[in-house]
Amino acid sequence: MVQRDSQTWRAFLPVRPGARQLLATAAVQLQHLSAGDIAPYWASHLRELNQALDRLDELRREHAEVREAHRAAPVSPEKFVDSVAERNEEAWSYLNSWAAKGHVLLDVHAAAYKAPVRWMPVPAPAPVPARPAGRR
Repeated sequence: MVQRDSQTWRAFLPVRPGARQLLATAAVQLQHLSAGDIAPYWASHLRELNQALDRLDELRREHAEVREAHRAAPVSPEKFVDSVAERNEEAWSYLNSWAAKGHVLLDVHAAAYKAPVRWMPVPAPAPVPARPAGRR
């Protein structure tokens, strides 16, 4: 399981920097889809991915503090390796959420891509105030 957790953590690393943008884009796309084009679980999956990402960010910050503490007062390499394994173990369920439900990002994008473009009416220009008759 230690190897699985480590591989899962490393597999998510390329996704993590853009994950917030992916979620934000999907949320906006979801708002613009008609109800008939939306799968009932999409909103809940996006919320779950957001929550998982929040927790992964917390684990990343916590482990950064452990790394800094290790630099300031070195401990045995085994303790540091154990802290990495502990972080990966705790992160696994959140990463598994991304692996199991991350497809919702593609599903929402595909639906948005196929949806007809909704044109919003262009507002009429504001009326120009009439000039007083005596002035030119």
